[in-house]
Amino acid sequence: MSSAATRPADQDHLWSVDEHLEDILATVRPLEPIELQLLDAQGCVLVEDITVPVSLPPFDNSSMDGYAVRVADVAGASEEFPAVLDVVGDVAAGHAELLHVGPGQAARIMTGAPLPPGAETVVPVEWTDGGLGEGPVTGMRARSLAPEGAEGQVHVYRPAEARAHVRAKGSDVRAGDRALDAGTVLGPPQIALLAAIGRGSVRVRPRPRVVVMSTGSELVQPGESLGSGQIYDSNSFALTAAARDAGAIAYRVGAVADDAETLRSTIEDQLVRADLVVTTGGVSVGAYDVVKEALSHVDDEDEPGSGVDFRKLAMQPGKPQGFGSIGPDHTPLLALPGNPVSSYVSFELFVRPAIRALMGLDDVHRPTTRATLTADKALTSPKGRRQFLRGTYADGAVTPVGGAGSHLVAALAQADALIVVPEGVESVEPGTEVEVVLLG
Repeated sequence: MSSAATRPADQDHLWSVDEHLEDILATVRPLEPIELQLLDAQGCVLVEDITVPVSLPPFDNSSMDGYAVRVADVAGASEEFPAVLDVVGDVAAGHAELLHVGPGQAARIMTGAPLPPGAETVVPVEWTDGGLGEGPVTGMRARSLAPEGAEGQVHVYRPAEARAHVRAKGSDVRAGDRALDAGTVLGPPQIALLAAIGRGSVRVRPRPRVVVMSTGSELVQPGESLGSGQIYDSNSFALTAAARDAGAIAYRVGAVADDAETLRSTIEDQLVRADLVVTTGGVSVGAYDVVKEALSHVDDEDEPGSGVDFRKLAMQPGKPQGFGSIGPDHTPLLALPGNPVSSYVSFELFVRPAIRALMGLDDVHRPTTRATLTADKALTSPKGRRQFLRGTYADGAVTPVGGAGSHLVAALAQADALIVVPEGVESVEPGTEVEVVLLG
């Protein structure tokens, strides 16, 4: 449970960004590991080191379609004086019985097929006549169309060094090597490696299940007609997409009207599929701030230790925030403000790290860098607040996008960074070096 649940409420306390985040990360614990099949484990974090049980490749094999030969038999070969070798058969990928290549012999070999005993190198088919006796060819004819290609003679027009076009056993990884470290996020390349070494399942922390819901009787679903005083619900779409981008399995719930009992029952219904609940809107000091009304007093005898603390942060945008846990399993809940920019900035600063912590990652934060501010005029920031301004970053410079208004969605769509103005700074001149949070 959040330390906020045991801390005496202080409505006048202004929390810093770091204090609020510290409270969240001190509460959120990584999900318990489970065994998953490879494709189900995509996007999850390994909780075990993976050791290679078998070398890759497991045998010497050809990297080309061509002929497996002895080096001495093709030494000095040219188009004028080709080496003429007897073809003893085919070696295809997955071939169970290997041919033996003796002096003056060649085996037609396919890419990925094991190098047969006696052979020392591979001559690409383009360096030969393909057994047709009509000069260099560009490829082999299909065996089904020309089975005679696996016998007869082949003319080789170029020499080949030892082990040319041969992929050595263990040249990728050797048996006993560390393939993947615990803490690795499994993407397509890692899934491929696990499959290649024969792992059908792995032990991972599952992707967190995040339920996102927005509140407000004024909200209408995209695709429907707007009535007087109504706006489209963009926050729940933005935050659900952001949760998925952070690595979660995210479920979006349609906007909930400004009714405390309806919100409470909706959240309770969603807990069965939630490792984390995120709400947006209704956390300020208005008469219709339903999230605050519904969740400020959920601590009861049935759910000891549960509760959501609503607090003010020394930041802009995103001053009103809520955090705590709900339900019998003490599911973490983060309540974000309703203005679109405030909501998204709050997600990046607090929800994304919580999701990454649930995944069991050590580094839960977006990367940051230092950049030179390029702007037409100085940036202003309220005293005592840490301000996060949208910006675009390129080549060591960052440029503000849009104004400071927390409702400017169009400007947010153009931004790929947040410009951080510290609490003690009220003005930042162009050319100043600033901290930048990289969003993409």
